[in-house]
Amino acid sequence: MIYHKINKLTALVLLLAVFTFAFSGENFKVEDFTLPDYTGKSHSLSDYKDSQAIVLMFIATQCPVSNAYNTRMVEIYKDYQGKGVAFLAVNSNKQESIEEIAKHSRENEFKFPVLKDDKNVIADKFEAQVTPEIFVLNSDFQLLYHGRIDDSQREDNVKSQDLRKALDEILDSKKVSNSETKAFGCTIKRVK
Repeated sequence: MIYHKINKLTALVLLLAVFTFAFSGENFKVEDFTLPDYTGKSHSLSDYKDSQAIVLMFIATQCPVSNAYNTRMVEIYKDYQGKGVAFLAVNSNKQESIEEIAKHSRENEFKFPVLKDDKNVIADKFEAQVTPEIFVLNSDFQLLYHGRIDDSQREDNVKSQDLRKALDEILDSKKVSNSETKAFGCTIKRVK
């Protein structure tokens, strides 16, 4: 009986290890998707396939953590968009309207597209949980980095520039040394 339980436990651990390996790092490939931005223009992931990296940022208008990163997101966009990195923000919160997203984007001078993920379909596919949460893909839509922008909501306390480091490594044709960090912020408010 004990032998039987150990075998079940061993099988479960091995299954979890295989599942984790299959859906981590470059082995996780994302399917193309299309979402409208706040002007109604459609954007497909495949529109950006010629980029060296595609940064998907799940953001919010009402989350204080996400809003603490607005200036940093703009700065990162300015620093990397001319280097072949595409940026797409995705708003999946059910209570945040297109009008609110448009106003928020203009007020924060977002030059990157901000897409509305109605009914959180894309957030569910990515298993995005919080805002801000980052997913960096290569041109084949393989996941290269997932997690936070940096390690502190308070900009003056930042010690680790995780997203910048990942982008620098990608642009230098290196493997991302820390491909998974813990994203933190407000939970995405999903449609039930």
